[in-house]
Amino acid sequence: MSAKVEGHQVVAVGSQLHWSSTWKTFPDFLGDYLKKKLGRDWGNTEIAKPLAERHTVMQWYDALCRHQKKTIATPGQPSQVDVIGVIACYFTVAYGLYLLEHNVELQARLLARIKDPGNFQGAYYELIVASAFILAGFKLTLEDEADGNNKHCEFAAVSPHSGKTYWIEAKMRGVAGELGRTSADGTSSSNPLSSMVKQLNAALAKPAEDDRMIFLDLNATMAPNVDNDNNRPPFIAAAAKRLRAFEQKELKQGEKAYVFVTTASYHKDLDAPAQLAALPFGLGMPDFNRPGSFRLSERYLADKRHADALHVAESFGRLLSFPSTFDGSLPSVSLHGEPPPVTIGATYNFEKAGPDGEDIVGTVTSATVMEAEKEVVVAINAAGTSFLAKEPMSDQQLADYKAHPDAYFGKVVRPSGRADTPAGLFDFLMEGFSKLTREQLLEKLQGRVPAAETLDLDHLRAIYAEGMVSASGVFEVVDGVTVPRSPHQATPCAD
Repeated sequence: MSAKVEGHQVVAVGSQLHWSSTWKTFPDFLGDYLKKKLGRDWGNTEIAKPLAERHTVMQWYDALCRHQKKTIATPGQPSQVDVIGVIACYFTVAYGLYLLEHNVELQARLLARIKDPGNFQGAYYELIVASAFILAGFKLTLEDEADGNNKHCEFAAVSPHSGKTYWIEAKMRGVAGELGRTSADGTSSSNPLSSMVKQLNAALAKPAEDDRMIFLDLNATMAPNVDNDNNRPPFIAAAAKRLRAFEQKELKQGEKAYVFVTTASYHKDLDAPAQLAALPFGLGMPDFNRPGSFRLSERYLADKRHADALHVAESFGRLLSFPSTFDGSLPSVSLHGEPPPVTIGATYNFEKAGPDGEDIVGTVTSATVMEAEKEVVVAINAAGTSFLAKEPMSDQQLADYKAHPDAYFGKVVRPSGRADTPAGLFDFLMEGFSKLTREQLLEKLQGRVPAAETLDLDHLRAIYAEGMVSASGVFEVVDGVTVPRSPHQATPCAD
């Protein structure tokens, strides 16, 4: 919670209030927040050391200060910058601790380990993983460390969606000369998979009363594989292949876990654009994120079964999107003084939008951004007459749109365009059939699906949507690839 009080930005974090007259953006606050958490005395002691001997976080702080001097045009005024390595590193720690403020015990444990150079890497990666769970809405809990008879996971996470509890393990490959590791506790191997199986076995060896989610960071350089059409780093495919082999030859009977192979290695180049990769893998779960051919209904029901893991994977992909404003408003509006975007369903006075240059008072029925032209086209209904109006967009407004394209105009809107794949059409039909009752679906599927009456509502809806995709006739297979038929070839599907 935050508010502006007598020229000061006030932020409530847990049971504490923080304030400053100089904070313009949320990262301004995070920078001061991290200094307070680490302790001014600790920070000053580190700064007094030669740069090469300072704690990793304080080396990042030095690099951040130098980057800010180069990129901030006007001191005290907000500037738009790309997320490069040093920004990702420093604010990953600051934002992660901020997110953990409501879990004081876990925050305190991680903070103590972060300040210890020997424990920094492990705590840093655990903080990254914890942040992903918090952003996905999970509640984190600590295991009872008083029980010295058993090894413990890093923490447990309770899903807000299913209510299930997961035991979380997070391990990063230690590389000598990075993140506080030396030749004594870090490898000199250039093979990103050099520690993966060892760390996986160590995680599986810990007793777990609930399902497991294991995070293994390869600490690999994010250089893309130029021979790969998907532009993926080569270690992604290598990690998936090794996990499949482990599953077939080494995994114990009945053992399973969600394994997320990641590389959060933006610390390797502080001046380069920050990149983050994650490979979710269902160890002992062949229906989770595997290549192959699946029925559309099978794919949907599998995604539903594994929804918690998919939520975490999606959240992991957002870790480098740090908030810019204190109240969640668009940066173009709060920081740069731009007018807010129109809201679909709201009524405005559009100056000189009429055919003869007159003003129009009308309701926005839709809006579309033309990125190449940096314009927004607004559809207006004025007393039953439709009009189109164009408005220019600034660079800041366009950046806000790209960050939130579906909800930029105040209402979540399905992206325009037709469904060009069977999966896309299936998802569209599933949304359209969301109001069908069980009785209606059973009537439509009567005689077509064995034991249909034993299936739940969602399963029935998936089978019905799948059948409609098949009957639509709008796709064909060309050279092994499913593509839309030409419009004159498509046949309407009958209910």
